[in-house]
Amino acid sequence: MRTQQPDDERNPIEDEKYDITDPFRYFRVGEENIGTQDLVNSELLSVLPGQHYSLNGKTLRLEFESNNEVQGSISISLQVDASPGCGGIVWPAGQILSSYLIKRGSELLQGRRVVELGSGTGLVGLIAAKLGAGRVWITDQAPLLDIMQQNLSLNSLQRNCIAAELDWGTSVPASLPLPDVILAADCVYFEPAFPLLVQTLDALATERTQIFFCYKKRVRTADKRFFGILRKKFTWQEVTDDPNRNMYNRENITLIKLSKVV
Repeated sequence: MRTQQPDDERNPIEDEKYDITDPFRYFRVGEENIGTQDLVNSELLSVLPGQHYSLNGKTLRLEFESNNEVQGSISISLQVDASPGCGGIVWPAGQILSSYLIKRGSELLQGRRVVELGSGTGLVGLIAAKLGAGRVWITDQAPLLDIMQQNLSLNSLQRNCIAAELDWGTSVPASLPLPDVILAADCVYFEPAFPLLVQTLDALATERTQIFFCYKKRVRTADKRFFGILRKKFTWQEVTDDPNRNMYNRENITLIKLSKVV
């Protein structure tokens, strides 16, 4: 199977600094005029869902367009909070993976066991729950459990979605069964965690597991180290059936599908 990493002329180090200093820069200007000047000219806006951020409530509402005329748009509301770290923010990679799942429709996830790794706010896993997954586990470290629980309640998805603590590199809890689908967005960030993430992916996946992995290329050398570690356990190929692919690729964001090496 072909492996691929995008290459371009952008400066990923400068992008990373910009993300950290202005994590809300991807929010559209809403009723409270929250946003930054560069949003007007950003191509990325055309592939992100419609969104409104309430400054007082620290709540982000996302409106995803669906291919299903009967279903109409899919709305999700999220508490966002940068105080626990970057995981409390909704990053574009998560929005892009969510949009892709919605474009694929409910047949991809219907009745299946789904685990989201590095969930943060829980966006991608909550979308999977809305699309009819049998059971979803949104997972992250302990400081983010509260915001995930809040977002479960905010969207009334407790029936088929669970927030659970999962530290990469540790034993997978017995309460977390092997999933049919693994979702991960913007997990290629903190270099010391790279081998731990691969270890957890390896522990959760079988050769039949579908793994969708969306990430933003930042520091080139770190990315290469991650994929060097990943190559020992997985192969991957870029997802090519997303009509928005070329546009978000230009913003250093890539969606790939992993397959476990057996």
